Amino acid sequence: MPKFVYDFTEGNKDLKDLLGGKGANLAEMTNLGLPVPPGFTITTEACRHYLGHGSLPEGLQEEVDRHLAALEEAMGKRLGEAGDPLLVSVRSGAKFSMPGMMETVLNIGLNDESVAGLAAQAGDERFAWDSYRRLIQMFGKTVLDIEGELFEDAIEAAKDAKGTKDDGDLDAADFRGLVETFKGIVREHAGRDFPSDPREQMDLAVKAVFDSWNADRAILYRRQERIPVDLGTAVNICSMVFGNLGQDSGTGVAFTRDPASGQQGIYGDYLQNAQGEDVVAGIRNTVPLTDLERIDKASYDQLLDIMERLENHYRDMCDIEFTIERGKLWMLQTRVGKRTAAAAFRIACQLLDQGLIDADEATDRITGDQLAQLMFPRFDTARMDGVTRLTKGMNASPGAAVGKAVFTSERAKELAEQGEDVILVRRETNPDDLAGMVAAQGVLTSRGGKTSHAAVVARGMGKTCVCGAEELEVDVKAGKFTAPDGTVVSEGDVISIDGTSGEVYLGEVPVMDSPVVQYFEGELAADADELVQAVDRIMKHADEAAALKVRANADNPEDAARARRFGAQGIGLCRTEHMFLGDRRQLVEKLILAESDSERQDALDALEPLQRADFTGIFEAMDGLPVTIRLIDPPLHEFLPDLTELSVKIALAGDKATEQDRRLLEAVNRLHEQNPMLGLRGVRLGLVIPGLFSMQVRAIAEAAADRRKAGGDPRPEIMIPLVGAVQELEAVREDAEQVLAEVARETGVDVPALIGTMIELPRAALTAGQIAEAAEFFSFGTNDLTQTTWGFSRDDVEAAFFSRYLEAGIFGVSPFETLDREGVGRLVRIAAEEGRKARPGIKLGICGEHGGDPDSVHFCHEVGLDYVSCSPFRVPVARLEAGRAAIEAVGSDHR
Repeated sequence: MPKFVYDFTEGNKDLKDLLGGKGANLAEMTNLGLPVPPGFTITTEACRHYLGHGSLPEGLQEEVDRHLAALEEAMGKRLGEAGDPLLVSVRSGAKFSMPGMMETVLNIGLNDESVAGLAAQAGDERFAWDSYRRLIQMFGKTVLDIEGELFEDAIEAAKDAKGTKDDGDLDAADFRGLVETFKGIVREHAGRDFPSDPREQMDLAVKAVFDSWNADRAILYRRQERIPVDLGTAVNICSMVFGNLGQDSGTGVAFTRDPASGQQGIYGDYLQNAQGEDVVAGIRNTVPLTDLERIDKASYDQLLDIMERLENHYRDMCDIEFTIERGKLWMLQTRVGKRTAAAAFRIACQLLDQGLIDADEATDRITGDQLAQLMFPRFDTARMDGVTRLTKGMNASPGAAVGKAVFTSERAKELAEQGEDVILVRRETNPDDLAGMVAAQGVLTSRGGKTSHAAVVARGMGKTCVCGAEELEVDVKAGKFTAPDGTVVSEGDVISIDGTSGEVYLGEVPVMDSPVVQYFEGELAADADELVQAVDRIMKHADEAAALKVRANADNPEDAARARRFGAQGIGLCRTEHMFLGDRRQLVEKLILAESDSERQDALDALEPLQRADFTGIFEAMDGLPVTIRLIDPPLHEFLPDLTELSVKIALAGDKATEQDRRLLEAVNRLHEQNPMLGLRGVRLGLVIPGLFSMQVRAIAEAAADRRKAGGDPRPEIMIPLVGAVQELEAVREDAEQVLAEVARETGVDVPALIGTMIELPRAALTAGQIAEAAEFFSFGTNDLTQTTWGFSRDDVEAAFFSRYLEAGIFGVSPFETLDREGVGRLVRIAAEEGRKARPGIKLGICGEHGGDPDSVHFCHEVGLDYVSCSPFRVPVARLEAGRAAIEAVGSDHR
């Protein structure tokens, strides 16, 4: 029989797959001898069985019985017994921290009899009835799926009847009344009575944790963070300790370093006479953790000692939840803390300097997504005309966010789907707001601190967040908030929030380049400030470790120069069709519609000097580095008049229509395609229109010769697009080699140019061994390879059904964002292996948008490609991920 239940004394931090992050870390702290309330964990294997079969695995209940009996014996109490009840909490805990999972249920074991026993043992009737109402409220919302506002409204009504706005003014009688009210809510909205049997309470809560794995918000978060769907969640059953037993009790959250900035110090929030979720929910405003020294110095000193031990043990910043029960400190959770992108770079370098980690691990702890966040613009506070400062809150998650104020998650999602930028404004957020937080540019709350739900989730997602803006009166129902000066901001009004400073503005604040972008541009020195120093340090080590080179997709000298400043090691894709738009479009139109050799040659002669100038500028910007130039690959319709518009024009003109327009219509009809993306383009266009590719090759060769004469070092690579058969490539290659030889003779300068092809059709990938005999390099065009492998057009299907596919789990992530390893990736792997077998020295790269996607970069390293190519702005991200891929590969080899 498999083992489905582990006592906290049995596990360790390396068993996250089995015990979830929370259970593994509770076990680790127990093994370290830290004060952890006794308990046990039900494994993720039990969850996976339950989800797969619809029933609990055989033997699980008996294991729970044994562990519960052992817990009761250790505590000297029985679950829910009337005289002196053992109470437990039930918490979810997947391998990865997931804010979308089930909220904790506290105080399980209370009923109408045991509440009296709890009151007698605590000597506090108010505390007991408060704990009982909390159980019914949490159980009703979390386990029975009752709308949480119903309970909150009842509490507000009780406070109104008492003439107060503070929960602390409610007495035992008030909470006893709320218990009865809450029972009525459960009866009405769940269709059953609140279960009085303690074991039934626990068993239902366990099943609710398992069911929450497939809750909408959990699915949304997994998709957002690319967490596998088949991990399942563990369940942690822990004996209760109480932070709401008076002013000598409390609950808090602590970080061993500032999760927003990475600075070392004492960071966290504490709340006296509070239980469980009160801190992270942001319902009551907390005090800084440093205030605990004044409130309870003994507990404070013990906590600091434990924080230092945990950080040194985990070798990373830790996020800690704790409770103090009448002067005794209890540790409820620890984990490697989520942090902002800036904090991630700073902390990695700090730990490196402290000798806790080495340079490889420091680099591997940073992600390309975090680097991208640091490259987003920030507010230009020097240009604030027409902008009103409203207030200042806590700088919970940095960044600059501008958008229309919205007050519900539903509205945020609705407007975002319409293409609007929005800021989600709430008093405080909870897990039900996850969809709105994902949709919004940023989050603003009037309650809560840096450890509130809004702050923690926003940091994890890289969203800008300002929390605890206490001066704002937020009226969610009315869809407005009021600033301290009386300014009313209604839904739809544009606001700007600065997650770095905590400032909130009415209106749109202009933005400017971030310091990290200025560093990459060469405008800031590497030692400009601590953050830039950390980025420089990590990037240098990533470059040293990387096996993959990083090139850029650039079509003009300006983009090429910027890419080089950002660290590009060449151009992997120069799309020449982008050079024929605007004023040049008419020349291409004449070329396509030419009816004689002389007309066609006239058009080519007009285009060649323009092309030569294009390539000269790009070779100059990329001097000494390879430049892969793709010969023209346009869908034909992009260079021809629209058939419908031209037909209407001629019909309206009638007899006055010009002969040129009639000839044009005839040609457009002749060349019209139902599916231009799969029509006369790429190598097909070059073979059908004599001289087109030869003109481009001549322009490349002459530009390279000019640069060489000027003392430059041009390194052209000529790429033939959309090849499906080796015979197509051979025909074009033969012409290209003749042109290159002619230019060498004419100029007296021989500039070697590799000739290769773009692998963007499944047939090309499957016949790569043949094609490699005529190609000196392959560049995988994964955008079109994805379209042709899946059989759908990106432009047509993304809006049509991708969202449904993501919701249904058919896609974990769009195959246009991250390379489809099983399908498209397999074709890449086959082509790489067969290409190298046929031509051992062949150069292999990727130039689709996947070249800047972190996961896809790691795949390219695994397959053994030579380089990835991406947009200039993504070059630093690809550089970092290329280094991380090499480091992780070495680490896995050692393991």
